Amino acid sequence: MKIFNTYGRCLVDISSDTLRGANLTGANLTWANLNGANLIGANLRGADLRGANLRWADLRGADLTRADLRRADLTKADLTETDLIGAIRD
Repeated sequence: MKIFNTYGRCLVDISSDTLRGANLTGANLTWANLNGANLIGANLRGADLRGANLRWADLRGADLTRADLRRADLTKADLTETDLIGAIRD
């Protein structure tokens, strides 16, 4: 995992990392690179994922209730049995 600050904005790169079952409730993951991340069963309730790169992420069974997914890239992400109730999308 890489965390760095660019122009006052914290950017997170957890591409291809395993966060299976992680509790990320309310996490600020704006513009995070989660490309190919294993998020099976992760709790992302109320997480801020605006602009996040979730390409090829494995979100099977994850809880994205009330998560903010505006401008997030979910290309080829696996959303099988993912809870998206109340999620904000564009």
